[in-house]
Amino acid sequence: MKKFLAVFDGFRLSKSTLQYAIQLSQVSDAHLVGVFLDEFSYHSYDAYHVINTEKNYEKVLKQLNARDSRKRDLAVQQFEKACQSSGVNYTVHRDKNIALQDLKHESLFADLILVNETEAFSRVREKLPTRFIKELLSDIQCPVLLVPNIFVFIDRIELLYDGSPSSLYAIKMFSYLLGNLMNLPVEVLTVRNKTVTGTRVPDNKLMKEFIKRHFPKAVYKVEKGDAEEVIPAYLKNHKGNELVVLGAYQRNEVSRWFRHSMADILMKQLDTPLFVAHSR
Repeated sequence: MKKFLAVFDGFRLSKSTLQYAIQLSQVSDAHLVGVFLDEFSYHSYDAYHVINTEKNYEKVLKQLNARDSRKRDLAVQQFEKACQSSGVNYTVHRDKNIALQDLKHESLFADLILVNETEAFSRVREKLPTRFIKELLSDIQCPVLLVPNIFVFIDRIELLYDGSPSSLYAIKMFSYLLGNLMNLPVEVLTVRNKTVTGTRVPDNKLMKEFIKRHFPKAVYKVEKGDAEEVIPAYLKNHKGNELVVLGAYQRNEVSRWFRHSMADILMKQLDTPLFVAHSR
């Protein structure tokens, strides 16, 4: 049995994360862990404002903390109720230290993490990708499924392949973890430089031999141009509810803030689940 982690902010439970987690846990016969990152320093209110505007601020803070605790408890109850009604085997983890560090540590002992792409674990709304998601993807120990705000049933799989070890690793991990989705239509999408002649995928013979064993009905699509422009435009024209599989890579502290990954670009431009994995 596989172990999937569904990550939640107890102040605003992501319904789409819960729905995708239950659907994929059922399909994959996975044990689902609801990870509630109840970071001790994260509140639904502005503590600085309370301290500076309330005379009896200690009493007010105590009341607000009690309200926050009730909100988080209610979110856990919603998760448990949904799992029970769907027959999914589940566990609840309530991590109270630094959210990002706790989740990275939990990822050592998980097969897959599901998290809403907008999660920031902050009162302030952030543009996509949020700092939390960027940091998570840069140093995670298992694949991550980034889900959009609105749940739709997955009816198509798009495998992004550029010949790199990272892209192939992501496809492998997807087939191992969510291979029960192989009955859905599968397409392997490759974008090659305009200067490259022919329409074959990199390592054509070996790649097709591998894909045939895991996704025997897969079809191939080779486009020409800049991948950062071609891939989002190509996927936007699809009418299906696809899940996109792509590789990621670790970048050093400097380059991470000056270069965009394909995951960053797709999060900004598409509302579709992204299965992201990188090889070590």
